[in-house]
Amino acid sequence: MATLKTRRIQMYFMMHWLKIVIIFVVALLIILAIWGLTSLESFYRHLTIAQMPITLLLSGVHAGIFVFMYMTFLRGGFTRIKQTTIKGQNVNVHWNDVIGIDEAKEEASEVVHLIKDRTLILKIGGKILRGLLMVGPPGCGKTYLAKAIATEAAIPFISMSGSEFTEIFVGVGASRVRKLFKRARTLAYGYGACIVFIDELDSIGRARSFSFMGGGEETNSTQNQLLAEMDGLKEKDFNVIIIGATNAAEGVLDQALLRPGRFDRKIYIDRPSLEGREKVFEYYLKKVNYDKTIDIGRLARKAVYKTPAEIDNIIKEAALIATRNKKDTVGNKEISEAMERIDMGLKHKKQLTKEEKEMVAFHEAGHLLVMYILHPTDDVFKASIISRKETLGAVYRQPREELYTRNKEALLADIKVSLGGYVSEKLHTGTTSNGVLADFNSAMKIAHSMVWQIGMSGAGFVGDYSVIPESQLSESVKEKLNNETQKIISTCLKEVEDLLNKEWTIVERFVKELLEKEELEYDEIEDIFKEYGKTHSYKPA
Repeated sequence: MATLKTRRIQMYFMMHWLKIVIIFVVALLIILAIWGLTSLESFYRHLTIAQMPITLLLSGVHAGIFVFMYMTFLRGGFTRIKQTTIKGQNVNVHWNDVIGIDEAKEEASEVVHLIKDRTLILKIGGKILRGLLMVGPPGCGKTYLAKAIATEAAIPFISMSGSEFTEIFVGVGASRVRKLFKRARTLAYGYGACIVFIDELDSIGRARSFSFMGGGEETNSTQNQLLAEMDGLKEKDFNVIIIGATNAAEGVLDQALLRPGRFDRKIYIDRPSLEGREKVFEYYLKKVNYDKTIDIGRLARKAVYKTPAEIDNIIKEAALIATRNKKDTVGNKEISEAMERIDMGLKHKKQLTKEEKEMVAFHEAGHLLVMYILHPTDDVFKASIISRKETLGAVYRQPREELYTRNKEALLADIKVSLGGYVSEKLHTGTTSNGVLADFNSAMKIAHSMVWQIGMSGAGFVGDYSVIPESQLSESVKEKLNNETQKIISTCLKEVEDLLNKEWTIVERFVKELLEKEELEYDEIEDIFKEYGKTHSYKPA
């Protein structure tokens, strides 16, 4: 402990030696000035004191100019960076605050043990941790996890964004990297270890490009300096840990960054599972006054694929809605409205004619019925004919469970749901509207991908034909592929027409409800289907 205290004192002098020297010199000059004045004769002493204000004023102006020039050109200039340095105990993000990503947290806890048990690791010949890469979608807790590591290990935390290194001036980024690592080494010397967190690592860590025109030179030099600094950490008797975070795919980063000795340990942070989302909702609901009858499990099921940051945003938005409605607690209604506002946009009622409103109701009822009866994985949580963003109505859908692949049946169901609005409009009036444009766009993209890219045509076309330049594909092959695409659309269209013709009574019932209420919630939709004895055609295992 005594050694660590001595190191911190030495670290303080290393970081603030210039200030200490200036204070000492100023104090010495003041003492010498007073001693000099006392040795002068009375007349000259009074003359000197009288001239002192103007002398001090001129000296202050000269000193200001010198300090400005020094700080601008000699102390970094363009290369200066805003380093946010926080002591570990002041980061104040503990393991209990990191929720919904238990597997990533377990791996991060190993990192803390490696930092704390550094002496034991060296004794048995192990390797001190140098680089840790966190990969995952935005809002999943990468920064939070890095701060938790610093808190649990009780070491300083320097946070920076990769974009802060980039400049149009050649050499600036590399200089900033050198300054960052110099500061990190000094802090590590005083505290035994230090964490440098670089967010958006891909902005300086992308695969280097080399061009005789000089393109990408600044990014290359910045990355080269980062590689050199990480290699320079090897022989030190203190521990600097570099944690990088990126939302981009791991393959985007330069391979030199990922080799052993650099960012060789990786933590993959994904969106939380159903159990994780329940914990996240519980955590953030505790921060507001909420109705204790809220079914958190149901909220978690509605929030499939939502990140912790998105769930936090939902609860905050729900609290604002409750305040606006002069309520003391956040309830199911406020959370549901918050989800819709974030996912679908604000409501803005347009003055539609009776015919337009009826057409929108039939369009959305067609989507709703096809989704409920034919879709194997997705469910209807809300149907609305209130305008949001560019749409005049919407059927709000969510997967019933986390799925990371979509099979042929699910893709075909997506196409059928997209066509449901078109078929319903046509059966109602014998004509259609331009409201089907986005639906057709989605259906054609899916069908085209099924045939051209993932081998789901019925004609035996297996392979990704989109990677072959069109000039190298014969017209007959392209014609056959396009025919298969149209065949998928036609088959799905026929099935949707048969379904809506058969269940047209239910479509008209939903249209009537939508025209009266404008919005239907999940329970209302379920109750109507139960009246007609309808259930999902697919039940997940």
